[in-house]
Amino acid sequence: MPGLLNRMCHIGFHVPEGQQLASNLVRQFGFELFAARVAEWSRQLAFRRGDAVFLVNERLKPAKRDALPVPSSGCRKDKGILYDVDLEYAVSTASNICFEAEDVPGISQSLQERGCQILIPPTAVGDENGHVTYSVVGSIIGNISHTLLDRSGYSGPFLPGFHMVEGAPKVQVGGQVTHFDHITYACPQGSSQAVLDWYKNCLGFQRFPIHQQDNGTDGYTIQGAGMGLRLTAMQSNGSDPTLLRNDCKIILAESLSEQKKNQVDTFLEQHGGSGIQHVALYTTGIIGAAAAMARSGANFFKPPLSYYSEKRKVEEIRQAGQNLQLLKDHGILLDAGVGGSGGSGGLCEKQYLMQIFTKPLFTEDTFFLELIERCGATGFGEGNIRALWQSVQNYMDQQV
Repeated sequence: MPGLLNRMCHIGFHVPEGQQLASNLVRQFGFELFAARVAEWSRQLAFRRGDAVFLVNERLKPAKRDALPVPSSGCRKDKGILYDVDLEYAVSTASNICFEAEDVPGISQSLQERGCQILIPPTAVGDENGHVTYSVVGSIIGNISHTLLDRSGYSGPFLPGFHMVEGAPKVQVGGQVTHFDHITYACPQGSSQAVLDWYKNCLGFQRFPIHQQDNGTDGYTIQGAGMGLRLTAMQSNGSDPTLLRNDCKIILAESLSEQKKNQVDTFLEQHGGSGIQHVALYTTGIIGAAAAMARSGANFFKPPLSYYSEKRKVEEIRQAGQNLQLLKDHGILLDAGVGGSGGSGGLCEKQYLMQIFTKPLFTEDTFFLELIERCGATGFGEGNIRALWQSVQNYMDQQV
């Protein structure tokens, strides 16, 4: 079913009131609060940086529900939320990926005939700028749902029901963030193939190899030294890996550990099941972005110091023309063992990518962000997985 989805629109969170996600997106990561909607039981806040948009749904405490001001538009406060299910989840979670699509009623009917669960049937919402139609479909993995949104008849800056926020605090955090690069799911052992099949049959996603050792069937497996992990990848809009800004790339991380509990197992336990483990933000200047975010209070994982003294890695960094000390100072990983050509980042003699990962953004050791910069590379830092795994595992072990 190629071409079913036009583009990714936003990623939705569900958090309780008082959780610091909204303020941290602005203060630490330089996102702008640009639209808001206040309902009787919840508050919806839209943040953007470049084309990356997060929609934070905050469930309000009963004592404060009636104390909130009515939006400046003067409209009454509705009880529920829009463009997502009204999710009551035990922990903070990223759970909704919204796609722009055409013929939402037709797609929804087709999905229902395929056995998919339609959580919200096609619904029209409008204001003075036009109208949109959306529906929400439940996936087969954890609490993840997908909003299908037709906004072809809407000319407003975000979505009907939201008012534009003027005068919201803005924090200048350096480094350019342009769009979502990929999303990673944490999956139970043995579940990846069923997830791949669902996305292919229902939403038209296509499998693509994540590594030269990935035969397109079994994924890329890393085992040894107390770790076991299988990675598989899929994307919307066919099988062209160079469509970096318009399609949605999803990585499935499946634990194969037969030994001590690892970070995928920890996610599954603390999150209460599978879900979105992290979202990667694409940047055209990762060193500047990471430095600025760190100065603003963002906490990043640091790889083992031995990572920057390995002869092969030192040579990779030198060949890429990057400054070893700068990467070491900021904890940035570089991987030259990645495939592909073209893509974001301009023309590069050497193909490589650089990446860095934040510590968990919630109280639980679940969701985090990644910064990634590509120079002609379309992989996902497979050569860095062991270093990343070790740095995250060291952090997890310290939390016990």
